[in-house]
Amino acid sequence: MAVTGAVMVLFLIGHMLGNLKIFLGRDSFNEYAHALRTLAEPLAPYRTLLTIVEIVLVVSVVLHMWAAISLSRRAHHARPVKYVAKKSQAAGYATHIMRFGGITILLFVIWHLLDLTFGVVNPKGFDAAPADRMVAGFDASRWWVTLIYLVAVVMVGLHLRHGVWSAFQTLGWANRSRNRTLRLSAGLLSAVLVIGFLAPPLAITFGVVK
Repeated sequence: MAVTGAVMVLFLIGHMLGNLKIFLGRDSFNEYAHALRTLAEPLAPYRTLLTIVEIVLVVSVVLHMWAAISLSRRAHHARPVKYVAKKSQAAGYATHIMRFGGITILLFVIWHLLDLTFGVVNPKGFDAAPADRMVAGFDASRWWVTLIYLVAVVMVGLHLRHGVWSAFQTLGWANRSRNRTLRLSAGLLSAVLVIGFLAPPLAITFGVVK
């Protein structure tokens, strides 16, 4: 679970940096989108590396979900009888964030792909330039899409914050002397990604980027 989570974190960082190119203009964003599809040409056919990245990402998502379900079942079978003492509010909060946050994120990713990748629910459609789809997708008239995006990205941030911290524990890096630093690192990474992902859609919705 930690390994697949790390793969997705690396993807999120790269995806966020790419999205921020919209602030440099539509041409810059379109060139970035085109570059993703022509990486390694002419040594490799068009879109080869991007397809490999997509396959790795899909496999990581599936394995991450499988790991989450497997760990949950293992925990249940290890102790089928609930503890007499109730869970702390913090523990319950983390459990709900990871469980329902993961479902929310999955549903959002499906919508996100249909909107900005395949253009099925995008006003500009599939044939439009990537920058045109992005601007049309978060137009002020579609404020509800931006709202959905905002909620989903915040859920990603909360999921990521707890997930990164859990990964630190899983890898054996956490101890009393490092706990504070590692918690701050997990929170900082999550905050940077949330702000980075929310900046473009909010800028488009409020007319900063047109």
